[in-house]
Amino acid sequence: MKSENLKQSKQDIVLTGDRTTGKLHLGHYVGSLKSRVQLQHQYETYIMLADVQALTTHFHNPRLLAESVRQVALDYLSVGIGPEQTTIFVQSMIPEIAELTCIYSMFVTVSSLRHNHGEA
Repeated sequence: MKSENLKQSKQDIVLTGDRTTGKLHLGHYVGSLKSRVQLQHQYETYIMLADVQALTTHFHNPRLLAESVRQVALDYLSVGIGPEQTTIFVQSMIPEIAELTCIYSMFVTVSSLRHNHGEA
């Protein structure tokens, strides 16, 4: 990443990602990938390949995880997400994510989860 871009956007950071459950499709492109390509030129951008979260889909066949990580990374590159502008990382390779998840889970009660909107 160019140092002038880093200085300009130090406070403006985009963090996003996808569960690595297989090839991305047109819906991904229209829904988020097209915007990510544009945003990477305006903000300091990090995209997570969420392989740990994909375990909920591939728990019966974890060998699919490695191939899915590779496939989603290739899909990112093919739509124009550039490693020169964007940091692409694999969730399971960052031990701090698991550590923080463990710590945060100790502070979130079942009661507060029940008040959270969404599927439960």
